[in-house]
Amino acid sequence: MSETMTRQQRLVVAIAVLASFVAFLDGSIINVALPAIGRELGGGLTTQQWTVDAYLITLGALILLAGSVSDAYGRILVLRIGLIGFAVASIAIAVAPDPVLLIAARAVQGAAGAFLVPSSLALITSTMRGPLQAQAIGVWTALTTAATIAGPVVGGLFVDYLSWRLAFLINVVPIALTLWLLTRLEARDVRRPGASIDWLGAILCTLGLGGTVFALIEQPNLGWSSPAIWLPLVLGVALFAAFLWRQRTVKDPILPLELFRVRNFWTGNLATAFIYGALSLNGFVVGVYLQQGAGLTATLAGLASIPTTLLLIVLSSRAGVLAGRWGPRLFMTVGPLVMAVGALLLLTVAVEFDYWWQVLPSMLVFGLGLGITVAPLTAAILGSIEPSRSGIASAVNNAVSRVAGLIVIAMLAAIVGGTLDLDGFHRAAIVTAALMAAGGIVSFFGIRNPPRGAGAETTAAAVDGP
Repeated sequence: MSETMTRQQRLVVAIAVLASFVAFLDGSIINVALPAIGRELGGGLTTQQWTVDAYLITLGALILLAGSVSDAYGRILVLRIGLIGFAVASIAIAVAPDPVLLIAARAVQGAAGAFLVPSSLALITSTMRGPLQAQAIGVWTALTTAATIAGPVVGGLFVDYLSWRLAFLINVVPIALTLWLLTRLEARDVRRPGASIDWLGAILCTLGLGGTVFALIEQPNLGWSSPAIWLPLVLGVALFAAFLWRQRTVKDPILPLELFRVRNFWTGNLATAFIYGALSLNGFVVGVYLQQGAGLTATLAGLASIPTTLLLIVLSSRAGVLAGRWGPRLFMTVGPLVMAVGALLLLTVAVEFDYWWQVLPSMLVFGLGLGITVAPLTAAILGSIEPSRSGIASAVNNAVSRVAGLIVIAMLAAIVGGTLDLDGFHRAAIVTAALMAAGGIVSFFGIRNPPRGAGAETTAAAVDGP
């Protein structure tokens, strides 16, 4: 970490990383734990689906509300609430005696997770600006994204050698450490004068996103013609439209629509949708195919992504620093295009499977592109918004990435042609490459670099535009 960071700033980065790490790690561990959960608790495929779905629905539905609460009442308070809630839910999952309590605990965990990521990033963006902020976001990005990629490895080891229950209890240690570090932080929350929350808007947003996300998740199982799908979808879209209409006039909006007048904000979020949709598709398909198609164990399938993780950790901080000096446009253009090449390298996977020649080159190229991209992307979006609104800006960006992943996974059957065999795996690789290329093109034409040497006061204005 740069020597220009003060001790308190390093503490802020450590808190932000640890607070987000548990949410990212848990979200990726669950996939490899599902078969073991099903064997022990029963309930078949329905239990497995809702173990994932309950978390995603509450996370996606509450993340905008969490960002608004963070900006209004303070990042540290919201972080504490999220950490305690996540710890309690993790313990409940580990001791759950039946599927109903497991699913309920996962829903609580998703709600707590919604309060962690936006607040942790907002803590960084409210205390640092310019190249220092970009570097800090680089560190945050490397370690939290590594949690997402390394999660299957951790989950596979616990499932294969210990117990799936212990995989959820490991959250308690970093949560306890983070709560202690918060007591060492000199910064204190400052409540915005006259701050209030648009609770009606929060209800419209939560029900709107919840209904829409529910329909997207369950559509592959029930089909569009089922009332259990189209009714929540129609109501969800209508309620979310009403939420957007309300945000135009309410005094303290949950989603300030004027944020989307900032060029780097709306362009960066559009690029996020393409890039994170591609990341979700690639992670899901590679993880499943390596087990079902290539016959690897859960642990080996998780270990296959280690090269990507290592490159991400090594490159993200440096890429964040360089993007702070040179601007994010080059990195946000080149990085996704490199990842597109990495995805296309998976077309070499054949019936006679060989990890070293067919998968490893893709993992290396993909990791290079990912390390170049993620920190500059996050810094470009959050750096374009004034610090007082960094919580909601982070929440919007996280909501975009989550929903993009949900949409792509909901379309998985159409993408792979109904079956994730070798041909389906190749089709998914092509779609991943296309989405990545779209993210790079959007960044090239849309992102604007702030003037070199611009201060924190002028950064947002420099990237504002038609």
